Amino acid sequence: MSVSMRKVAGLFTWFKVSATVLRNLPVSRTLMQNVSEHLWKLGRLNHVAIAVPDLAKAQSFYRDVLGAQVSETVPLPEHGVYTVFVQLENTKLELLHPLGEKSPISGFLQKNKAGGMHHICIEVDDIIAAMANLKAKNIRALSEEPRIGAHGKPVIFLHPKDCDGVLVELEQA
Repeated sequence: MSVSMRKVAGLFTWFKVSATVLRNLPVSRTLMQNVSEHLWKLGRLNHVAIAVPDLAKAQSFYRDVLGAQVSETVPLPEHGVYTVFVQLENTKLELLHPLGEKSPISGFLQKNKAGGMHHICIEVDDIIAAMANLKAKNIRALSEEPRIGAHGKPVIFLHPKDCDGVLVELEQA
């Protein structure tokens, strides 16, 4: 066998032994937590949601006064809201208005008569991994499973008491 062939054979043996050693190394809990934290990541800000007591007035303000592109009203009965999206250059605003008696927006508007910021929505690349990781960190979700949101993608809301007073919506990118 030539010298170069022996070197190549030796290199394969070294890789084989190294792989076995690495496989059998004890892995710390901290290392595993760091690995699991990187199984998902935050993406871009998808939208800021604003609860409004008068949807037509809000649509008119953004469209006619500010000159923004404003969508048609879309009812989302499974979420108890009417939604309207206002397109901005770098994100969207979501105007929310109550739909039905059990609408979560009704309660918000009872406390905030003039309306106001309701939640922020951030995209994630893996909503299931994000939910599992956040649950392990004692961050509560408002439901056990994602639901389909206004964009037709799975969403989950995080409890505002665990997010510095902000209702955070995570949406599958």
